[in-house]
Amino acid sequence: MFSGSPSTPHIRKRALVTGGAKRVGRELALALARAGMDVAITFRDSKAAAEETRRAIEDLGARAIALQMDVRSEASVRGAVAATVAAFGGIDVLVNNAAVFEAAPLAEITVEQWDGMFATNTRGPFLVAREALPYLKAAHGRIVNLGSLGGSHPWATHAHYCSSKAALHMLTQTMAKAFAPEVSVNCVAPGYVEFEASPETRHFAAKTPMGRNATAHDVAEGVLFFAAGPHFITGQILTVDGGLGL
Repeated sequence: MFSGSPSTPHIRKRALVTGGAKRVGRELALALARAGMDVAITFRDSKAAAEETRRAIEDLGARAIALQMDVRSEASVRGAVAATVAAFGGIDVLVNNAAVFEAAPLAEITVEQWDGMFATNTRGPFLVAREALPYLKAAHGRIVNLGSLGGSHPWATHAHYCSSKAALHMLTQTMAKAFAPEVSVNCVAPGYVEFEASPETRHFAAKTPMGRNATAHDVAEGVLFFAAGPHFITGQILTVDGGLGL
């Protein structure tokens, strides 16, 4: 399924998924494993969930490791990338999924909230990509960043979140130019992702042309398109929202 460079001699591809312990990140990790990749996942606090996801990946026949990492810490990022390379021999696909989400009235957002949002959602992907870049270049690999519909649509009660994701969208495109031609860099921007039914989920489903909210599987399909599709495609922002943003 993976159309990589013919110069890479190994058979199985090697992926690193940040924030891969649960929710969307877990589904991304499992989807990559099903596509024939060995997968390293990182987690910050969710150790039990990370271990369960690691076992689920191994049940699919892939090698898997779960690494504690804080994307806000340069040293922590460096250690996790080094551990991934030590375990797998390199990195073919980096999925920058780790993120934080918060609602707050714009006039009440503190400097700490603003800086914390950007430290995880924007600086984190930069740090992980920079650290993994030599291995991705050697493998003619791919980076897939997880953006958001909020990165292109202003949500009044999520100003710091929307701004951090808009910055990530631009970072994706600057990375695409800077890291070419060896590495392709793209972004998947989900809309409202439903995990359990609620009045809020029904509200967004009613506003979505496709008649339902996104699932984690929908997001994973978008990530797989960039992770296993044409390497020539780069610098793209793929919105996975069922038309919600139209």
